[in-house]
Amino acid sequence: MSNNYFKHESSFVDEPCEIGEGTKIWHFSHVMPNSKIGRGCNIGQNVVISPDVKIGDNVKLQNNVSVYTGVELEDDVFCGPSMVFTNVINPRSQIVRKDEYKKTLVKQGASIGANATIVCGNTIGRYAFIGAGSVVTKDVPDYALIIGNPGKLAGWMCRCGIKLDMEPKAKGKGKATCSACGTKYRKKGGAVSEVEVEREAGSKESS
Repeated sequence: MSNNYFKHESSFVDEPCEIGEGTKIWHFSHVMPNSKIGRGCNIGQNVVISPDVKIGDNVKLQNNVSVYTGVELEDDVFCGPSMVFTNVINPRSQIVRKDEYKKTLVKQGASIGANATIVCGNTIGRYAFIGAGSVVTKDVPDYALIIGNPGKLAGWMCRCGIKLDMEPKAKGKGKATCSACGTKYRKKGGAVSEVEVEREAGSKESS
């Protein structure tokens, strides 16, 4: 385990685990055994990271977040204050279901707002944005904006966090350019993706 990270004296880090350079672990938090945390992460106050959890680089976990076994966070994920992950679909206090954990994957750059709940067994797409207090009960597409309970598609987001001027419905075609950073997007077949400027320019030249 690297020593090139900061841990507040009130927090606990169990061994063995891996913690990347430049990561900061703040007050009253607990990192459990066999977890892997990447470089440059910020682990807020009263955060619990359960055994075998994998967290990428530059992840930000705000206060009062618990990342349970079965949850994986890719690079650049943001988890807002007091948002909730689960790992068992039908918990009962009197029944042990540790062998029934459902995997939850949060892909690169996704943001989850304060007090949102992510029901286990689902995948949050790249750069998706889950609104504060929303409840996610199914897979979320890349760049999707999800709000409400149960969470519903309300639009599409740029990787820089600005809402795109694009029809919110999942089906159909569409194009949009971010008003803040100028990144271009295309929607086709219910999926939104970034337009590769170089490829687009090349296709125009050859046409």
